[in-house]
Amino acid sequence: MNETIILKKFADIDLNDSFFTSLKEDYPDFEAWFNKKSKDGSKAYVLYLNNNLQAFLYLKDESGKELKDVMPNRPVCNRLKVGTFKIDAHNTKLGERFVKKIMDAALYMKADEIYVTIFAKHYGLIKILQRYGFNEEGKKGEELVLVKNMKSLIGDQTRDYPLLTIKGKRKFLLSIYPKYHTQLFPDSILQNEENHKYELIKDVSHTNSIHKIYLCFMPDTAILQPGDLVAIYRTKDDKGPARYRSVITSICQIEEVRKNKDFATVEDFVAYTNYYSIFDTQELAQWYKSKDCIVLKMTYNIALTKRVTNGYLTDELKITPKYWGFFQLSDEQFDKILEKGEVDESVIVD
Repeated sequence: MNETIILKKFADIDLNDSFFTSLKEDYPDFEAWFNKKSKDGSKAYVLYLNNNLQAFLYLKDESGKELKDVMPNRPVCNRLKVGTFKIDAHNTKLGERFVKKIMDAALYMKADEIYVTIFAKHYGLIKILQRYGFNEEGKKGEELVLVKNMKSLIGDQTRDYPLLTIKGKRKFLLSIYPKYHTQLFPDSILQNEENHKYELIKDVSHTNSIHKIYLCFMPDTAILQPGDLVAIYRTKDDKGPARYRSVITSICQIEEVRKNKDFATVEDFVAYTNYYSIFDTQELAQWYKSKDCIVLKMTYNIALTKRVTNGYLTDELKITPKYWGFFQLSDEQFDKILEKGEVDESVIVD
C-alpha cells in the first residue's frame, strides 16, 4: 500500500482515470488544459492508494501580475495559485497533508498570498482550507475565490499555520529518540539531504502531517501550555558521538497538553492519540496503562534547513543541562538556534 505523495509529470498520469470524471464535468476545457500541461512538461502532486489515484494537486506561480479574472480584482504580488486540487477520499488527514504541500511551496517561493477558485459544492475541501486560514475573498464566475495571507497573523494557531510569532512566548528543548524521530518528523531526517526546499519537503511517510502527537514519561513536560514553542532535539544514534549526531531539527508549537488519566477510557485515549501518533492501537493501549504518560499535541511549523548540533549548543550557546530530555531555553538561545538553523524568516511574523 503506497500512501506517499509524489510529484509526477502530467504526461505520466492517466487522464482517462475515473478520478478525473468530476473535473471534466465541472470544467469543459479540463481535457484540453490537461493535454497542454502534458506537452509542456508540467508536474502535479498525486497520491495513489492500491494503484488507484486518490488525490491530485497542481500549483502555479502567478507572481508579478494583477488578477483580473476574479471579482474584485487582486493587486500585483508574489502569488501562488492552487490550480487544481481534488481529493477522492474526503479524509481530513489526507487533506492536511496536501495543505502542508501548498504551504511549503508558498514559503519556498516567498508568496505574499495563496489563492484557489472552488465551487461551493466542494464543502469538505473548503472546510479544510478554511481551517488553515483561507478566507472567501471574491468570485470567479460561479466559483468562490479563497485566499490565504502569508504575511500577517490573525491570532489563531491553526489558521495562522505555517506562520508563527515568537515574541513573548516561552521556548523549550524537547528530545526524541532517533527511531521515533524518523517516523514523527520524516522531512527532518538527519541524512545529507539536498537543501533545496522542494527536496527537503518530500513526502516520505504517511505521518508527514501538520499536527503531531508526542507521548513521553517526562513529568516536567506537564508545565507546557498552548502556544509554547519547542525545539525538537533528535538524540544521538549509534553512528557517532552526541556532539555531532544529537541535533535540533524542527520547531513545533504546543496545541494541548494532557495526561493519560485525563481520559475516561482506553478507547477515548486511543481515539485522541491515534490520529497523529506513530503508534498503532495496541501500542497506544499500552501507553494508556503506563503510569504518568504525558500527551503533547503540537503544530509542526518548521523543519530547520540546517541541523543545529549538540556541539554548537554546548560550545556557542553554553547550554549544559543536567538532563537533555526537556528544559527551557532563553529567548536569545532560541533566536540563535533559528539563525544557525537557517530558518526561513518569512515563517516568523513579529
